[in-house]
Amino acid sequence: MPSNNCLTKPRVAVIGTGYLGQYHAEKYAAMDIVELVGVVDTDAERAAEIAHRHNTKAFNDFRALFGHVDAVSIVTPTPLHFEIGRAMLNAGIHVLIEKPITTSLEEARTLIDLAESKHLVLQVGHLERFNPAVVAVQDRINKPMFIEAHRLSVYKGRSTDVSVVLDLMIHDIDIILNFVGSEVESIHASGAAVVSDHCDIANARIAFKTGCVANITASRISTKSQRKIRLFQKNGYIAVDFAKREIMHIEQTNIPNDALIPGMEVHQSCFPEGDALEAELRSFAAAVTACHAPVVTGRMGYQALAVALDVMDQIDAAARRFGEF
Repeated sequence: MPSNNCLTKPRVAVIGTGYLGQYHAEKYAAMDIVELVGVVDTDAERAAEIAHRHNTKAFNDFRALFGHVDAVSIVTPTPLHFEIGRAMLNAGIHVLIEKPITTSLEEARTLIDLAESKHLVLQVGHLERFNPAVVAVQDRINKPMFIEAHRLSVYKGRSTDVSVVLDLMIHDIDIILNFVGSEVESIHASGAAVVSDHCDIANARIAFKTGCVANITASRISTKSQRKIRLFQKNGYIAVDFAKREIMHIEQTNIPNDALIPGMEVHQSCFPEGDALEAELRSFAAAVTACHAPVVTGRMGYQALAVALDVMDQIDAAARRFGEF
C-alpha cells in the first residue's frame, strides 16, 4: 500500500492517445485536482493534435516524461503495458494502467511487486467498478449463490486483435470477483471465432469455493448492445442494467402481500447518467494525493487476468482440438 510520495496536486500525463486515451486527456485537463503536463504517442501528429486540444505538451517517447510527472495513465495496446508500466514505476511514478493489466501473470506480478516495493499506486482500469449502479448495489449484495451476466456489443471492428474475453468479458469477471469475495474453484469455458482471428463470443461458468456459480457470456457480434447482471442470494434477487444504470431488487418481506412472488417486494432504482471515467480518474488522483490504495488494485487486476487467461486457454484448447481457429 502506498505510504509516501504524497502530493498536493499531481502532475499527470497520458501515454497513448487513441480512442480511449483521448478521453483520459480530456478528463484530466478539466480537473482542478491535477495538472495535465503532457500526452505521449508514437504518432507525432496525433500527439500534437491532442496536446493542442488541451493546451499541454506532446511527446513521442514515454521516457521524456521522467522527472516531469508524478502519475500517468497508460492507455496503449496491452502488449506495451508491461514495458511502459515497469519503466514508470522504476522512475518513481504512480501508474493507472488500462485493463487488462498485462498480457501475462508473470508480468503482472512483476509490476505489483515493483509498485509495492516503491510504495507507489498501481491502479487497473476496470471502469465498470465506477458505474453508479455498481457502486449503489455493492452494499445490497450478501453472499450471492448464482450470478448471470451478459455483455453483448454490436460489431465495431475495434479491439479485434484480442479475444472478446480480454476485450469485454474481463469487465464482468472483475465485478463478479469483487461481489463474491471468494477463491475460484473451477472454470469451464467455450467460445468461437466468427468474424476475426480471435474468439468473438465466449461463455464461462465459474464455480467459487463459497458454492456460488457465475455464468458469464460476452459477445462483440451481437445485433444489439446489452450489459446486464443478475444475482440471486438468500431472500433476494438483484438485477443490474449497466447501460441504463437501473437496479431492480426483489427481497423478502415480513408483511403479507399479494405480489407476483408472495412474501416478496420489489424495489426499483434509476440512476442519472454519470461519468465512470471521470470518477475512475478522480479516484486515482485521490489515491496518489492521499497515499492510499486505489479502488482497483494491481492484485485485483491480477486476479481478473488469471481467470480471463484460464477461460481463453480452455477456448483455445477446444479450438485446436476441433480445428476451429
